Amino acid sequence: MPDGEVRYVATARVDPADTDFTARIAEHRDRRPAHWTTVESAVGPTLAGVLRAGGPPTLVDDLGTWLTAELDAADAWNRPRGTIGPRCDDLVDAVAGYPGTLVLVSPEVGLGVIPETRSGRLFRDEIGSLNGRLAQVCDDVVLAVAGLTVRLK
Repeated sequence: MPDGEVRYVATARVDPADTDFTARIAEHRDRRPAHWTTVESAVGPTLAGVLRAGGPPTLVDDLGTWLTAELDAADAWNRPRGTIGPRCDDLVDAVAGYPGTLVLVSPEVGLGVIPETRSGRLFRDEIGSLNGRLAQVCDDVVLAVAGLTVRLK
């Protein structure tokens, strides 16, 4: 990211009962450069809304926590696949139309075994579909594995 103004979009939803995740979020906040502006998309406008507003170079971290929150909000864990399709469509459209520098962080979960649980399979399938769709509208795609990066596009 550039040395100047940067907007960091955090997608995690804080659950005060989950002290481990709360501590992780605090550590992550502490590591961020002080001059970055942070937007908490879980408590403010939608992620697509944040992106449609434009702005400085933006880092979205991460799409896995965004997707989980969207699945939760739609009560989609036990509903038919595609329940959150319109939310994903909205995000892909916002990314495609973003006018500036945008970096998206997303997990790659399709390299391992197929999860045993329905929720695990749903997440794996939905994030895989979302990642593929976003890769189509992004100029560059980089895979990070074991601290090394591989340029895919």
